[in-house]
Amino acid sequence: MTLRPMQKVVLSIFFVALLFVPTIMRKIAPATNSASASNEASSAILKRYGFQLTEVAKASGINFVHQSPILDPKLKRIEPNIAAMGAAVAIVDFDKDGWQDMFVTNSGIGSQCALYRNLGNGKFEDITAKMGLADLNKPGTGCCMGAIFGDYDNDGYEDLFIYKWGKPELFHNEGGMGFKRVTDEANLPKWINANTACWLDYDGDGKLDLLICGYYREDIDFWNIKDTHIMQNSFEYASNGGRKYLMHNVGGGKFEDVTEKMGIDSRRWSLSVTAADLRGTGYPDIFIANDFGFSEIYANQNGKGFKEIGKEALYYDRFGTGPKSGMNATTGDVLNSGSLAVYVSNISEPDQLLQGNNLWVPKSGRTPQNFQYDNLAHDMGVDMGGWSFGAQFGDLNNDGYLDIYLTNGYVSANPTKSYWYPYSLITGANANIISDVSKWPEMADMSLSGYQQKRVWLNDGSGKFVEVAQAVGAKDQYDGRAVALADFENRGVLDVVVGNQKAPLLLYRNNVLPENSWIEFELEGTASNRSAIGAQIKLSWNGKQQLQEVSGGAGFCSQNQRRLHFGLGKAPKIEKVEIRWPSGNKQTLISAEIGKLNKIKEPS
Repeated sequence: MTLRPMQKVVLSIFFVALLFVPTIMRKIAPATNSASASNEASSAILKRYGFQLTEVAKASGINFVHQSPILDPKLKRIEPNIAAMGAAVAIVDFDKDGWQDMFVTNSGIGSQCALYRNLGNGKFEDITAKMGLADLNKPGTGCCMGAIFGDYDNDGYEDLFIYKWGKPELFHNEGGMGFKRVTDEANLPKWINANTACWLDYDGDGKLDLLICGYYREDIDFWNIKDTHIMQNSFEYASNGGRKYLMHNVGGGKFEDVTEKMGIDSRRWSLSVTAADLRGTGYPDIFIANDFGFSEIYANQNGKGFKEIGKEALYYDRFGTGPKSGMNATTGDVLNSGSLAVYVSNISEPDQLLQGNNLWVPKSGRTPQNFQYDNLAHDMGVDMGGWSFGAQFGDLNNDGYLDIYLTNGYVSANPTKSYWYPYSLITGANANIISDVSKWPEMADMSLSGYQQKRVWLNDGSGKFVEVAQAVGAKDQYDGRAVALADFENRGVLDVVVGNQKAPLLLYRNNVLPENSWIEFELEGTASNRSAIGAQIKLSWNGKQQLQEVSGGAGFCSQNQRRLHFGLGKAPKIEKVEIRWPSGNKQTLISAEIGKLNKIKEPS
């Protein structure tokens, strides 16, 4: 048979293609095998730990990179050390559409903060400018350090307070349609170098009050330095930091400074504050994590004042009694005992400084008048966290026990150059030298505890935590600051948002073993403040119990979602839901829907 010319061409192409079949198969097979292996590995991780994290910020429409401020040239020699904070995260449903949104701060002069609206489909939209929250870092007004949401006028919408190294700002939520600046009429302090704040109703009058804690002194303008003596006067007992401001909500959009009258008189270097009823009195106490010194606990005297009890209540661990470098304060019922422990982050650096983090668990037999803690961080395995910053409690795998997500890393610069030795020289100097920036060794491009691996500690329910960060997908090594937890897709799982200094904002989507059940509660106060900040829920199920409290800000420059999330494990049966409202009202629910968000309004 004689082949036609076209047949010859087709036949030639066919035989040439056959030559490439083995090569093509070799390329396809590994890809297929790789995908299969990846799925198997993911399934194994999920089965072993009960959850897995996947970073999805850019895929979700979030493209945010934090900027640090550039300060007065007189501070240049250690500017990386001074300007190492400001990446904050606050979670809120600002427009009451049922989806959790987020606000993140930027700190460079002229840089933009961001309000990301949750679109309900796994995506977020940057609506900052349209909501009236652009240009919060204008020259002459300072730079943003953090933000907290709270409904200070009880109109049903969460308002926004922004604390700064500079002029604090208050924005009223205009029915979810935008934010209106109301700073001037609110009677706020003119200038605070603050690194933390929280909302609380300290006297139970149904109106949210505001506590702001200074870090640096309030007379310092970082862009116009008059005197270079601006640093701490001790690495252990510093007492020359910023003052505290307890602002009482007097109604009509105004606040009154009652700090001194209420017995709060401290100039510790505060990096984190949270308010919660730690002693079971029905009133919120104040826990402050201080840098270069002791943590402080201000015990609420039935709304009439505060008494500092930290020195009596806290006993420091085996690494030595005394002060540390407190950077985080957050509360959680880690033992399912019906009482709140407090987690404080400090510094641990092999061969340099081993302060260790603190997990303050209330001692048995305590009373409101005689209240003490044991530090169980080492015993439970959550003490060594690197140069630790933000941390939060949350049941990441819905097994019924609270886990811990922790960020760390201070200054990541040249990985071959360390500032630890120059840093050690200044730590041994006298107070006058320590406090003077001009006397510090130049930092230049050196790193100081940079490029650190984050910690995710899984609570195994036996009084121990297991570190699983690498295994479950938290693999970034940015200089982490804020961390906040929220159920962004209304799936009954806690996703994780991480604010990083001079680095991208990260969003870790959580995938949880479906056999583990959950329940969530969203509370609305009537006699109490509308945000229900300070309300507690004690949930009883399957012979277990867990206490949670609605927070007005906790962790390092962070605020979690307002709703309370409980993991329940397998085959749960709710026995009782006990709610104690800030007003003192008590409510008991015999049943609540598992696998649902239960919305509860305070009975009138």
